[in-house]
Amino acid sequence: MGGSMVAGYPHRIGGHCGSGALRDLLEWAGLSYADEPMGEGAVFGLGGSLSFSYLRGPGLGTPFYLVGRGPSLTEQFSANLGIAEEMRCTDDPVLGWEWVRDELDAGRPVLCWAEMAELPYLRVKMRMSRHDIVVIGYDDDAGTVVVVDNDRAESQTIGRDDLARARSAVGFPMPTRHTCFRLGFPDALPDLRMAVARACAEAVHGMSDPVPSMGPTAAVGAAGVAAFVADLDLWAEQFPGAALDRALFSLQVFVEKAGTGGGLFRRLQADFLADVGGWLGDPVVLEAAQVYRRLAETWSQTAAAAVGPAPAVDRLAGVRRTAAALPALECEGVDRLAALAQRLAP
Repeated sequence: MGGSMVAGYPHRIGGHCGSGALRDLLEWAGLSYADEPMGEGAVFGLGGSLSFSYLRGPGLGTPFYLVGRGPSLTEQFSANLGIAEEMRCTDDPVLGWEWVRDELDAGRPVLCWAEMAELPYLRVKMRMSRHDIVVIGYDDDAGTVVVVDNDRAESQTIGRDDLARARSAVGFPMPTRHTCFRLGFPDALPDLRMAVARACAEAVHGMSDPVPSMGPTAAVGAAGVAAFVADLDLWAEQFPGAALDRALFSLQVFVEKAGTGGGLFRRLQADFLADVGGWLGDPVVLEAAQVYRRLAETWSQTAAAAVGPAPAVDRLAGVRRTAAALPALECEGVDRLAALAQRLAP
């Protein structure tokens, strides 16, 4: 019996679980491209994870599923920044815990997947099996673990059984399988221009090609945004009566509330480009940041139109009016990122 705790682990509340977790881990490792720790927008953008996927059909647990990031943020972020990364998965809870405990005993925090509905401090009903948390300590005598979550300003102490349930869930979008990441941080970060060029190219790829996901795929990538906007014309028929209220509420949640950093991750992408433009003193990068600011604001306005006291059909009409600007803005954003990938490549 015993325990271990990572001393002095830094943490700030964040808008997105994956970006917030990686931001804290990078600060813990003492790595940054600036004189101060990087923000979660920079981390998100350096992961090249921008994407778009819209799913509508049975078996999702919600009227539809909308997401603005790809599935490989941790892997791509690590590759772009020279971080040695090993993803570990198992259906054996004993082995899964041994991996976490061994890292903690070595003084290293551990990034894990967890089913958010099984984390007692979140008190949420929405199920999401790929919620990122960082485990920073454990106490065998008390049967507890200490976790850091972007959604809470302070570290959280929960039962080890709670963590085990969260790490063995089988819900959407995939089983958690006690997944954790073993990360080896370099002494220094690679050339900034090279890392940004790679990240921008990956984001272009994520907005150009289908993103693997569960369920019936209705629309993916930049072209998929136009398909999503067109599909809004069918919502009154597809979601009759009270179902339309639920669909509109879900739209606001997916765009603003579901750990997106606001504006379906586009606000994080804008922050990334603004940071890079400042670090490099490059006005072209800053212009791209403004495109993503407009894009984030348009997504947020679309989400805002979905809620309120007006009848659902009227709110849907407002959503359709605001969303009409999204396809052109998304294509402009992708074009800007493609140009930056070429401009900054060594």
